[in-house]
Amino acid sequence: MDDFHATDAELTGPQFPWFALQVRTKHELMAASVLRGKGYAPFAPLYKSRKQWSDRIKVVETPLFPGYLFCRLDLQNRLPVLITPGVTQIVGYGRVPAEVDEAEIASLQTMIASGLPSRPWPFLQAGDLVEIEQGPLRGLRGILLEMRGTNRMVLSISLLKRSVAVEIDPVIVKSLSNAQTSKQDQDNRHATLPTGLKKDVGTLGQVFSPTGPPAASDR
Repeated sequence: MDDFHATDAELTGPQFPWFALQVRTKHELMAASVLRGKGYAPFAPLYKSRKQWSDRIKVVETPLFPGYLFCRLDLQNRLPVLITPGVTQIVGYGRVPAEVDEAEIASLQTMIASGLPSRPWPFLQAGDLVEIEQGPLRGLRGILLEMRGTNRMVLSISLLKRSVAVEIDPVIVKSLSNAQTSKQDQDNRHATLPTGLKKDVGTLGQVFSPTGPPAASDR
């Protein structure tokens, strides 16, 4: 069978891991459409934002991760993906394409399907780890922030150093942090945050190990 006309299962089945594709700016949806035409199932999450036009404000859908989309693929048959218009490379470390964590993609898909307000957020590596107990996001885990009286949970894509914030009701959230953490430990962890975030993040429970910056893999 021609590689360019393989079945969906052969191209993008669950046996293949997720990868992040770097695409030309403002070409995310076009590239995703072409990939679908080839039999892939790309994931290009969107959020609604307000744009000021000359005579009015319009609500538009904008990529949550500008310049990127996600796709399951077989690295042994990556050429059909790489020659897709708009796609520039597969994100990775050095010359090796890097898989995106399955749980991170699943969390994003659940968040998008919930219809709750979301928006891009600066990537965080430390904060109070929480789990949502009720509602359409039940079972999701993320970092809890309190910002201007509004609670948001931050979901992160470690490979891209990008995060997404979604508004949540604090009554449906439980903390996964160690309640017995000593005050000294909390102070030490708090010191690891950038100054601008210290007032936004509550009691810190878990500090995540940093990873190296992502780089584009060679074709």
